[in-house]
Amino acid sequence: MGQHRWVGGQERVAELVYKPVIRFALGFFKALDLKIDVRGQEHVPTTGGCVVIINHVSYLDFALVGIPFWRSHRRLVRFMAKHDVFSHPIAGPLMRGMRHIPVDRSSGSGSYHHAVAALRAGEFVGVFPESTLSRSFCLQPFKTGAARMAVEANVPVLPVAIWGSQRILAKGRPRNFRAARGTPVSIIVGEPIPPTELTPAAAGTKLLSDAVLKLLTDAQRDYPPPPPGESPWWLPAHLGGSAPASETAAREQAESRDKK
Repeated sequence: MGQHRWVGGQERVAELVYKPVIRFALGFFKALDLKIDVRGQEHVPTTGGCVVIINHVSYLDFALVGIPFWRSHRRLVRFMAKHDVFSHPIAGPLMRGMRHIPVDRSSGSGSYHHAVAALRAGEFVGVFPESTLSRSFCLQPFKTGAARMAVEANVPVLPVAIWGSQRILAKGRPRNFRAARGTPVSIIVGEPIPPTELTPAAAGTKLLSDAVLKLLTDAQRDYPPPPPGESPWWLPAHLGGSAPASETAAREQAESRDKK
C-alpha cells in the first residue's frame, strides 16, 4: 500500500486520535474563557476536498482554525506542517495519528503529492501559505503551493483569516496563559474560490492572498482595541502597535535560519 493512499481504515484510525484532541483543545479554550467569534461558517463545503488557506500569527492557529470545520458537519482538516513538528516526542505521535502532512522544505515534492492525494480523496488540507509565523502580524508573501494543489486536485480553495490568537501564544513572546484569559479571537471563513480561477499559479496566488487580506482587514477592523494600560505589542505598526515591521521581522527570520 502506497504511503499517499487514503483509505477507510486509515481514516477511522485518524478520527480515533483526532476527536479526543479536538475535545481537549475545546476544553482548553473554554478554561481560558476565550471569546471566539466565528463568521462565515456557512461557506464550509459539506462534502468533497478543499484547500484551506490561513494567515499565521500564533502557535495555536492550527487548533483554533479547526473550530468552524468541526462545528460544520464535523469536518476535519489535515494540516501541512514543518517536518520538525513530527519529530517532537509528544506532538509527533499526535500529528502522525491525526494524519497531518509533514513538509520537508529541502524536498517538498513528497508532501505536495501527499496533499493532492488527500484532496482527491475528499479531504480538507490546511495550508499556511506564508510558510512561517508572522512576527509582524502582517500578511507575508504567499507561496504558490496552495493554488497549484487546488488546480491539480480540481478542488476549491477556502480562505480563512484569524486574528487575536497572537495574544495567547505568539512566536518570540513569553507564555502567559493567565494573562490570556478572556482574549477575543476572530475567525472569518470566506467564500470558496474555484480552481478555474487559480491559473496561472502566480495570478492565482495573488487572488488567494488578496482574499485572505480582505478577511484579515475585516477582522482587525472589528476587533476590540487594547484595554487601557495594556501594551499594544500584538498590533502591527500600521494599526498603532509595537510589533516589528514586516521588513525587520523578515530579516530576523532569515538571520535565524542562517544560524541553524
